[in-house]
Amino acid sequence: MQTRMLGRSGLEVSALGLGCMGLSFGYGPATDRADAVRLIRAAHERGVTFFDTAEAYGPGINEEVVGEALEPVRDEVVIATKFGFVNGVPAQGLDSRPERIRQVADEALQRLRTDHIDLFYQHRVDPNVPIEDVAGTVKDLIQAGKVKHFGLSEAGAQSIRLAHAVQPVAALQSEYSMWWREPEAEVLPVLEELGIGFVPFSPLGKGFLTGRFDADATFGEGDFRSTVPRFSPEALKANQALVLLVRDLAAEKGVTPAQIALGWLLARKPWIVPIPGTTKLHRLEENLGGASVELSSDDMARIEQSLATVDVQGDRYAASHQQFVNR
Repeated sequence: MQTRMLGRSGLEVSALGLGCMGLSFGYGPATDRADAVRLIRAAHERGVTFFDTAEAYGPGINEEVVGEALEPVRDEVVIATKFGFVNGVPAQGLDSRPERIRQVADEALQRLRTDHIDLFYQHRVDPNVPIEDVAGTVKDLIQAGKVKHFGLSEAGAQSIRLAHAVQPVAALQSEYSMWWREPEAEVLPVLEELGIGFVPFSPLGKGFLTGRFDADATFGEGDFRSTVPRFSPEALKANQALVLLVRDLAAEKGVTPAQIALGWLLARKPWIVPIPGTTKLHRLEENLGGASVELSSDDMARIEQSLATVDVQGDRYAASHQQFVNR
């Protein structure tokens, strides 16, 4: 697989990474640990060098799985993890106090079976802790050799600028896809100006852009999509126009809808590295095929015109989750 640089940070990763959250958290029962380890190793065998996890995915469980899977190839991969919630539990609120950041780093190193974290994100901006203090704490961890690069997740333009002035931000992680384009307004221009890479999570719209869900779709216990307004029956029905658009584009190119969605993101900017997640080997292989999709400037212009005709319905998050987004 081709590689990309995350902005001007010097951090080189595979053009597509693997979001590991869903193996342990967010989409219902966790994947069997041995199966999860096999999937992560299969991704590496197929060229993936960028793996994303977080303390909050479990808490701690997903880091343990990632650590076990990648220990044999640690020097060949880039591991990103995150801090920022009370006890690693989002429902308990935000906590980016310097002492908590240092604690999370030490615990993550243990779970990941490594002596350094390649990319350490603040999971969500904490309004009770100045972002400069957060950046300064990570700077100290970098100087101590425990962390290599600093990242932010779901941060707004002002927070990005303030943090970057203290410790250069290597990458920002936020949701971005054909059906959630909010970062284009303010965030992407700031990232380009400052030389910061962009790591879109949910690049397939939490599975929606694959065409798997119609208006009658239901979600099992523990699947957070059951709380997402965009996955209500009414929104799913209204948003089928986008699914049909992506399906038509995929048929024209002889690829799958997921591959079109990922190819579109990769064509947006050379410093964008999506991290689709999956629990299934055949979906992993399908997603990785998205890195080979070539979309010309004419293709992108036609897609833009088509997307402009679709009015996506439903909020991205329930209010309880949206309150954590720094925009």
